[in-house]
Amino acid sequence: MFSGIVETAAKVVALRKDQENLHITMTCPFVSELKIDQSVAHNGVCLTVVEKTADTYTVTAIQETLRRSNLGLLKEGSLVNLERSMVMNGRLDGHIVQGHVDQVAKCVGKKSEEGSWYFTFQYDMDAEMAKKGYVTVEKGSVTVNGVSLTVCDSKKDGFSVAIIPYTYEHTNFCQIEVGSVVNIEFDIVGKYISRMLEFRG
Repeated sequence: MFSGIVETAAKVVALRKDQENLHITMTCPFVSELKIDQSVAHNGVCLTVVEKTADTYTVTAIQETLRRSNLGLLKEGSLVNLERSMVMNGRLDGHIVQGHVDQVAKCVGKKSEEGSWYFTFQYDMDAEMAKKGYVTVEKGSVTVNGVSLTVCDSKKDGFSVAIIPYTYEHTNFCQIEVGSVVNIEFDIVGKYISRMLEFRG
């Protein structure tokens, strides 16, 4: 479980295809603290550390993960938002994030507001999935590339978020432009509520 509070943006140093899998090797400031078999969120996708050196570590994304996320679009030099799993006695500064990306969205707008930025994202809306809680709501929570954010201007197939300078500078939002593909995870609370409403008698 995660909270959507990104610790750092790791740099991709190598990519290796292995049949339908993709091995992603990165470097970050806390490589020495990572352990084999540890779960870490990468752009919001929970992946397992499978290899480690003094300066780098490697995770593996399988076909299902590549199909649902933007990890297959990574290149050497790309920045990847990282968050280690929550400590259960810590503060929940973001919102409950599972690390299970629901789908991708495309950036269709980026606007500077004298120090902050407004990003607008659009995604393929499926009516049946929307009934199950795969939607955003005004002032609700959404995860974009692993970052816990507050929704503004919620639409049936898109939404906007406001990004403060700290988030812009310390995550890969600094690399997101119009046309960029991002990972989104809808709020798990909304999914549970929608599911329970199906069984109201």
